[in-house]
Formats: sequence, C-alpha cells, structure tokens
Amino acid sequence: MASLTATSATAPLPERLDPSRRAAPQVFERLRDQIIALALPPGAPLSRVALQSEFGLSSTPIRDALMRLAEEGLVEIFPQHATLVSRIDVTRAQQAQFLRQALELEIVRLLALQPTRALADELNALVTRQRRFAKDGDLAAFMLADNAFHERLYTAADKQDLWTLVRSRSGHIDRLRRLHLPSPGKAQTILRHHKQIADAIAAGRPDEAQAHLREHLTGTLSDLATIRGRWPDYLSG
Repeated sequence: MASLTATSATAPLPERLDPSRRAAPQVFERLRDQIIALALPPGAPLSRVALQSEFGLSSTPIRDALMRLAEEGLVEIFPQHATLVSRIDVTRAQQAQFLRQALELEIVRLLALQPTRALADELNALVTRQRRFAKDGDLAAFMLADNAFHERLYTAADKQDLWTLVRSRSGHIDRLRRLHLPSPGKAQTILRHHKQIADAIAAGRPDEAQAHLREHLTGTLSDLATIRGRWPDYLSG
C-alpha cells in the first residue's frame, strides 16, 4: 500500500476494497494494521483528503474509520487541524497485558485439563510456521503467526468473543511488541515459549502451561526500559 501521506503529481489508483462489505470497517482494518506494524509510526499525520483519494471514498467512511481508531487510542484527532497517529500509551499497554494474561491463564488451564491430539497438532503446526518466518526474517508474518497461535487457544476453548475483546484493547501493547521483536534472541524466545505452552497443554499439565504462558506474556513489558531508551519519542506514560 502506498504511503497515505505522500503527494504526487498524478493521482494514485484508489486502494481496492471489497464491495460486498461496508467501506469504513475495511479502511479501519487497513489503517490499524499499518499502525500496529509501525508502517504508520507514532506522530505520522493522516490526511483525510489523502485517504479519500487513496481509497476512492467520500469523507463519511474515512471519518468513521478514524473515529474508531481514536476510540482505540491509536490516533489523535484535532478538529479543523490534523489527525496524528498516537504515541504508544504505556499505561494502556499494561492494562491490555493484564487483561490478556488473566484470560489466557484460565484458557490454557482449561485446555490442558482436556487435551486433544488434534489441538496439539494444530499448535505445533503454527509453531513450525512461525519458525519459518523467523528464519526468513519476515517479522510482519511472524507477528501474524504469533497472533494466530493465541487466537487458536481462544477458539479451542470456545472463547472467540474474548479474543475479539482482547484484540480491540491490544493496539498499544502490540506496537510495543513490534518494537521489541527485532531485539537479539526475541523471536527465538517467543518460539520456545509457544512450544512449551503447546507441549504442556498436550501433556495435560495445566500448572506448567500457566507458568510458561505467564513468562511469555510478560516478556515485552519486562524490557520496557530498554524499549523506551531506544524509541523515547514513540512512548508516553
């Protein structure tokens, strides 16, 4: 996707959207993905006029998408002035991590009390896929595979709605994770944790699954001082 803030002598072709779906949610999803991936970093301006041209839309769906991003704290809207990608709010990141840990500790316990071969195979396949992305240096795909691993835990426990809730609260912690991911050894640590969680669930060891999950989910925030030192202008709070 082309830069949403760039100008050009010729108008870009509109970004293709699915005509069977409402436009505003699609614009929201695409902008959110770019913000989480830091393709649109903290402080980046979002021009409504440029977005209308980019997506070939009127002002209404663009406004609705930006309002939804603002509700998640991912952009700041200054009426009659500008819309900027927000800085990473550490307090909101900590709250999202607290919510996720509380839910997932119970989920892995539930799954480990009723282990199945099918789930074990699925989780191991996801770890293998994620390992391939790490080897290729594809950090964007690695993060998508990371989310797929955790989402599978929720769906296996029949808690899909809770995953939707967690995702809607995770914009700030996910950006911290994206900043932290290139750190030496970080990807391998994530892979090791995922494998340990999957193995503990498969073996029917709930306490062990919870211990590995707790260590896994606290990794980024435990290194917050280092992240803040490297990207001080990206963080607030």
